[in-house]
Amino acid sequence: MIELLADAIQAHGGLDRWKGHRRLTATIVTGGELWALKSVNQDPSPRTMRVDLHREWASVEPYGKAGQRTDFTPERIAIEAEGRGTVAERLNPRTSFAGHDMRTTWDPLQRAYFNGYALWTYLTAPFLLAMDGFKVREIEPWREGAETWRGLRATFPPEIASHSTEQDFYFGPDMLIRRHDYRVEIAGSFPAAQYISNPVSVEGIKIPTKRRAYLRDDNLMPVLDAPLVTIDLSDFRFT
Repeated sequence: MIELLADAIQAHGGLDRWKGHRRLTATIVTGGELWALKSVNQDPSPRTMRVDLHREWASVEPYGKAGQRTDFTPERIAIEAEGRGTVAERLNPRTSFAGHDMRTTWDPLQRAYFNGYALWTYLTAPFLLAMDGFKVREIEPWREGAETWRGLRATFPPEIASHSTEQDFYFGPDMLIRRHDYRVEIAGSFPAAQYISNPVSVEGIKIPTKRRAYLRDDNLMPVLDAPLVTIDLSDFRFT
């Protein structure tokens, strides 16, 4: 493990402490401009988000209506209903995004797939970068105001579903994550810069509670007119 990643993982609570947990549950509130572009009705009601920490699985509920939840893995996305089992399902869900751009409408399963892989990535970073198959290297730092944030470029293994194969993570002087850059491949590969802040400590693990994602220009500058995605997290619980 390279020194930058090791220092970041230690600053967030350490790998041993992380490995002592299996699942993370949180309350999530989501907003932003992306949903209108995708013709998705994203209401601001709080929901319950669950992710496994050591395999790529996620679920959010309610989804669509009360009593429904999603079930996400890279190979399958499903919507399940209390007492009725699976009500909708798609295997190999990433293939359904072929030809999509930033304004292509998403159906409920596509929205659920995006939510699943995105929140799993966010809630397990930076620890996921120590999993088998990830390749990481240090890149040029980013200057943000008076701070210099050290950069790490991660190449994701093919079996992990996420925004893009290459993603950049930036860490502040305290080695806590500050920014996450990627391209949203399933929506025309538009570039995004996500700013990450307001961490809390949960059983010794530092977890950010505020995320704001913006379009990014060719100079890596965020377009701050309006956030594409806003995510507020609270009520974290490990199991």
